[in-house]
Amino acid sequence: MKIRDKFNKYADSYDNSRKQLIPGYSDFYGTIIKIIPFSSFSSISVLDLGAGTGLLSELIFQKFSNAQISLVDLSEEMLNISKKRLEKYENATYQILDYSKKLPNEKYDLIVSSLSIHHLDDNEKIELFSKIKKALCQNGIFINADQVLGENKEIEKIYQDNWLMEVKANNVTETALAEAIDRMKEDKMAPLSIQLKWLRNKGFSQVNCWYKNYRFAVYSGINKN
Repeated sequence: MKIRDKFNKYADSYDNSRKQLIPGYSDFYGTIIKIIPFSSFSSISVLDLGAGTGLLSELIFQKFSNAQISLVDLSEEMLNISKKRLEKYENATYQILDYSKKLPNEKYDLIVSSLSIHHLDDNEKIELFSKIKKALCQNGIFINADQVLGENKEIEKIYQDNWLMEVKANNVTETALAEAIDRMKEDKMAPLSIQLKWLRNKGFSQVNCWYKNYRFAVYSGINKN
């Protein structure tokens, strides 16, 4: 099953268990909003890569009400849910797009992604980071909130064991856990240290990890050129 088909399949149930499946849910998403370096009144242009059900875009709109947000995703069903979630926001646009192949032909102050880029292989990630830098305005920022691979097999096992322990403690249902594990078959995670290195190699400035809870990390880089 292609990744698009898998996310179309689980679109309706995707949000129901998000808080149970992401240890540190509030801090994970809250960090993204905290590190956006613009005034809350700014009319910033935003690109949300792998926007899914629109959760992150909604959080951005709640603080940056004048933002213009373009949501892109492979899954039509996911974007349909986004449209319902964000129907009160006039400054949202939607596009079915494989962002690993191309990005919209625009410039953005902010490019964000949450729990999506880890589905790309290493070469696709590197190429995407290059495309993102070109798509950012000067002093624009890229923020990625994602799952990362352990730096070695022992650490990766700790990540996996901790995740299972925490989601079960959060009372995730067996159905939701099974769906999550099925989606994880599409994961192609890379270690955090390597991803930060890739950003620096592509010319990003002020590359930094702002939050990390085992495999869940939030990091960013700025286009100074």
